[in-house]
Amino acid sequence: MRVIAGSARRLLLKTPEGMETRPTTDRIKETLFNILQPDIPGCHFLDLFSGSGAIAIEALSRGAAQAVLVENHPQAISCIRQNLSSTRLSDRAKVMEGDVFACLKRLEGQDQPFDLVFMDPPYGQGLEQKVLRQLRDSSLIDSHTRIIIEASKDTDFSWLASEGYELVRDKQYKTNRHVFAVRKED
Repeated sequence: MRVIAGSARRLLLKTPEGMETRPTTDRIKETLFNILQPDIPGCHFLDLFSGSGAIAIEALSRGAAQAVLVENHPQAISCIRQNLSSTRLSDRAKVMEGDVFACLKRLEGQDQPFDLVFMDPPYGQGLEQKVLRQLRDSSLIDSHTRIIIEASKDTDFSWLASEGYELVRDKQYKTNRHVFAVRKED
């Protein structure tokens, strides 16, 4: 796995061993960032269930002003720190170790909402809906925040509207998908 573009272009990234994380392939990551590129420069990026940190690192490499990476597995946290160091992007990143829901509470009350939120939770546990429910009424997002969820191809998102979100785009791949959503304005 590598950084696709930007200041850290072509640098290799470490990934945690085992099956705890599913690194996003370079091809899917490139497609995702082709979609997001107009929103990346200067943005504040939140990466939930960060794994190796590759998504947030790609955003930083492409010009994001700041990224917050949230992960709870110690081996993945170690990879994130090593990857941020080797790409020389540590100064614009904040790594939070712990449960996503507790970390979101700790982030509450920051100066401005995130511009982009990316999450790649473990599949089949319904965490997408729980995270969006917590974010909906928080100060961490507003109606301009784009939320991207990486999920298995068969994950049901019919609940988005009832949770206060609008589906903007659903990009399907062979085995998974990226769902783009925004919070509905009141």
